[in-house]
Amino acid sequence: MTQNEYIPGQCNIGPDEIARRRNVGWVSLAISLVLIGTLEGAGVDPWWRLLVFFPAALSASGFLQAFYHFCSGFGRAGLYNFGALGGIHHIDDDLSKAKDKKKAYQIILYSVLIAGAAAIIAIALP
Repeated sequence: MTQNEYIPGQCNIGPDEIARRRNVGWVSLAISLVLIGTLEGAGVDPWWRLLVFFPAALSASGFLQAFYHFCSGFGRAGLYNFGALGGIHHIDDDLSKAKDKKKAYQIILYSVLIAGAAAIIAIALP
């Protein structure tokens, strides 16, 4: 179920923004897989597969933001949007901003950890 109102530290985007982040997740996942296949097929040193970290981080971030209904960029900037894409609103309450920043950095941390695991797995592939 999608929230339709701003809740500090829990929900700062609506259906259109959620769909955008989910799409970023899928596209970045596809890029990650193509990159791994290309590097493996080219026979380059397996350490080059560490490059998968970057699209994997973007993919993880997109999926996590869609899952949590929370944009980490908006959270760090003190913004939210439940309308059409591009329509943003500012948050004035300092406590709400602090909760949003905490959630934003949690999503970033999870994205980095997931991408790190993906990169390690990519290196370990035969």
